[in-house]
Amino acid sequence: MDLLVLLLLCTAPLIRGYRSGLVIDSCEDMKSHYSGLSAQTAPPPFTVTTEQRRYRLGEDVKVELQGPASTPFTGFLLEAIEVGSETPVGSFAIPAGAAKLLTCSQRPNSAVSHTSGFNSSYIQVTWRLEPSRDIKTVQFRASFVQNSTTFWVNVTSPVLTFTNGRAARSAGSLTGNGSTDPAPLVKSARSISSANCGVTKVCFSHPASCDPAVSSSCYFMSAMMSSNGTAVQYEMTGPYEGYIAFGFSDDQRMGNDDIYVCVTDSSGQAVVQHMYSTGRTTPQARPLGNVYNVTTSLQNNVISCSFTTTDIISIQGTSGFSQSYYFMFVHGRSSNGQIQKHSADFVSTTKMDISTPVVVSNSGFPDIIKAHGSLMLIAWMTTGSLGMMVARYLKKMAKGTRMCDKDLWFVVHVGVMCMTVAATIIAFILVFSHARDWSGGAHPVLGCLVMILSFFQPIVAMLRCGPQHHLRYLFNTSHFLNAVIIKSLAVAAIFTGLGLIDSSDGWLMKVMGGFLAWEALFYIMLEIHNGRNKHADSATVELESELVKIDGLLIGLFFLGNICFLVALLVGIGER
Repeated sequence: MDLLVLLLLCTAPLIRGYRSGLVIDSCEDMKSHYSGLSAQTAPPPFTVTTEQRRYRLGEDVKVELQGPASTPFTGFLLEAIEVGSETPVGSFAIPAGAAKLLTCSQRPNSAVSHTSGFNSSYIQVTWRLEPSRDIKTVQFRASFVQNSTTFWVNVTSPVLTFTNGRAARSAGSLTGNGSTDPAPLVKSARSISSANCGVTKVCFSHPASCDPAVSSSCYFMSAMMSSNGTAVQYEMTGPYEGYIAFGFSDDQRMGNDDIYVCVTDSSGQAVVQHMYSTGRTTPQARPLGNVYNVTTSLQNNVISCSFTTTDIISIQGTSGFSQSYYFMFVHGRSSNGQIQKHSADFVSTTKMDISTPVVVSNSGFPDIIKAHGSLMLIAWMTTGSLGMMVARYLKKMAKGTRMCDKDLWFVVHVGVMCMTVAATIIAFILVFSHARDWSGGAHPVLGCLVMILSFFQPIVAMLRCGPQHHLRYLFNTSHFLNAVIIKSLAVAAIFTGLGLIDSSDGWLMKVMGGFLAWEALFYIMLEIHNGRNKHADSATVELESELVKIDGLLIGLFFLGNICFLVALLVGIGER
């Protein structure tokens, strides 16, 4: 294994191989000259591919060596040749730490080989033709080592055809000396799944134990330590808003966190970024560091990134792969590659270290957020609805009965609406005391509008003119319209809030939809019946009494269903 991992590929009668990947001094063919060993004749499980079939002078060509995830290769040698010739052409650039450049046929950087400890099923490098050459067709060829006795030679790519003209160097490509621009080399990410979670890798997801290969609504990250403990392969995926990110922290609050971000840049390409957060300010970018085997994708409204790094986790006071950290996962919007305030976050219940394969439990949403949602739900889907229905449909019920020198319906209306406004204020204070900042999206905007309008509604009511005043109709109309607007905004705020915490099957949103439909149905029925009541103003006392009883019966039936929907949603919120 010590020799073959170095791809015994030279024309000299004696092969020289090194675990470091510095395979040979010249590479005129891709055959093994190691005594007693022969290359495999069966079709190789590995491939050499490019993202294009044509190239121009000065244009970067991305070359991918890959195989099944279950069959990694431990060594490789790659070069480009002109079709019909054995002489290597062009020069390669590589991701830092993932491979090494070789000099073949006295051409610097004309071949690429593995580094010490390499063990992967994918690597991508960049090739470019020298400006002085005018070659018509090029083909890449590689040799792969699977283990100490199994290797393949002359695995070739499709032919690339030369096209006249020059091309600008693509953004994010690698420089010839192996250094990188901020954007790493990328390709379409292979499928990320929960397979082997707790066996070979640490996994953290929301909803708990979801599988991103099955559900597109699954937020997921995993970390798998290399066998020698010097590198970690990270994966993350989730529904696309602009970015997803995971981080490691010494506590369960944002601040002093080592973070990796999967975000779309200004061209719409998903890229990996490294950041560090201090306090509750926007995380600051860090150099990506020794990151390689980067794969990304943005497909079907799901963004995914995976990569391998030898950089240790480092936060203030703690560093190292074997230390324990809280796991954090956030997602939110971005603009031209710049992340904005996250719209939701999930934090592990306990500290874990990534060297021990486990399925990390999710602490769900903070109790203060659940209390906020519950109060808003009770306020605007139950007590608020009761207050509005009493004022509109039950004025004739208990006619003549007074309390505190006011009609009974009025006392009930004022009481439950004051409870509604109080619950709204408390919910508003709770969420801002927790967030201590303005979050993005429509939900906080809708919530603030509900808070402002509902706060002024009772104040304006206290300043209303008398029942017989000739301008009383202005108050009645404005009071009614403002109530309808508040109710509509509150329902929209509830829907957007539930969307932030709902599970992948959308159960909370479905129940809320049924809740709203139930309320709308009874409003329609009560409006129809209220129209009949107006035509019965001159009817007998007995008929009027029967109509009022029907109103009361409908409202009573409505609240039986209302309580059922409310309890179901409160339980659902509590379980998040």
